[in-house]
Amino acid sequence: MTEFKPIKEGKVREIYDNGDSLIMVATDRISCFDVILKNKIVKKGAVLTQMSKFWFDLTKDIIPNHMISADVKDMPEFFRQPDFDGNSMMCRKLNMLPIECIVRGYITGSGWASYQKNGTVCGIKLPEGLKESDKLPEPIYTPSTKAEIGDHDENISFEQSIDHLEKHFPGKGREYAEKLRDYTIALYKKCADYALTKGIIIADTKFEFGLDENGNIILGDEMLTPDSSRFWPAEGYEAGHGQPSFDKQFARDWLKSDANENKENPDAWVLPEDIVNKTIDKYLQAYKLLTGKDL
Repeated sequence: MTEFKPIKEGKVREIYDNGDSLIMVATDRISCFDVILKNKIVKKGAVLTQMSKFWFDLTKDIIPNHMISADVKDMPEFFRQPDFDGNSMMCRKLNMLPIECIVRGYITGSGWASYQKNGTVCGIKLPEGLKESDKLPEPIYTPSTKAEIGDHDENISFEQSIDHLEKHFPGKGREYAEKLRDYTIALYKKCADYALTKGIIIADTKFEFGLDENGNIILGDEMLTPDSSRFWPAEGYEAGHGQPSFDKQFARDWLKSDANENKENPDAWVLPEDIVNKTIDKYLQAYKLLTGKDL
């Protein structure tokens, strides 16, 4: 059996080269505030992979995606072992575009903090009088640059995204920037409408795109997982305060609370067992609500 070693390791994912394809493995690691925690969240990797598969299947009428298969039977023998079953996806190779495509349908998090200061989110002027967690009149597109591990992504304006893409793809900056924006909004609207019928509000999310061998824009990376999105229960939703969530916001909130004796020292961050258990319960609950299936 040929052994595979990752060619790239992200905060959560490991990527393996499989000749004309890649195999992306979502680990059970959890990162908060760009810090990889010492805890493992068991089954989390499987939730991320299977949820991405669900959304890729739902949205392939809007844009093609990079998924070939999420079944290890279609992968080399090395991946047909328990560590990889359920959390691995064989994908097309793409030349990834250097933009994180963020879309916000509700005002929360850093967007809410910015709005309170000057009435804008990432430079976009919003109506006066919005409350925390309010639904925006229309979803807004707020791209950012992609940071290396350990650095923070930097929010940029749509115009800056054109310049950023132009640097990497001369003559294509505006075309790519407009397509990324339009795909991002279209994907968000379809999926947010669907999720609402299942009792989940998608407050915001991020997408990543790449180019295939013919220069077509393809949806890549993960899609609408609790790691890349804010999921809120629709039941009990009420603007004017923060919302309970089905994602790692729960773990983030604990890390920033006084219950965490090391809150000023990210190197020492460890989640207590009850927070770990509640976190994975939220991931599994979101998966079941959205797909109608138990993992």
